[in-house]
Amino acid sequence: MKLNYSLINIESIAVKLLRQFEPYRIFCFEGTLGAGKTTLIEEICRQLHSKDSLSSPTFSIINEYDSPNGVLYHMDWYRLKNEEEALQIGIEDYLFSGHYCFIEWHKQAENLIPKPFIHVTLTNADANTRALKADLIEE
Repeated sequence: MKLNYSLINIESIAVKLLRQFEPYRIFCFEGTLGAGKTTLIEEICRQLHSKDSLSSPTFSIINEYDSPNGVLYHMDWYRLKNEEEALQIGIEDYLFSGHYCFIEWHKQAENLIPKPFIHVTLTNADANTRALKADLIEE
């Protein structure tokens, strides 16, 4: 899946992403600071009908949101030093829970992520537009 979007149509992009990859629960987001990872994840959580206050988990590493679709986990691994630290905080419990997991900066502990997962890359197409590329990673 490849497409461009702006904040005006982010709602429809979140819906398309969820529909395109319906059976999958782990989504890994890659992009530079300011590329819109957190903003898109927050919109995806809204589309999954979470009524919780959504925020970046930069300092908490993991935010948990309730939704009619089950628990949603929003993770930001930017501050993780290595895979060992991820294991110490119980990351595998979240990844193998069967619940949606939306992960920013997944490369910090990429080998812990079970496959298949969805890899989403965001780049700035211009000042107001983001380019999204999403692929299923199976091997």
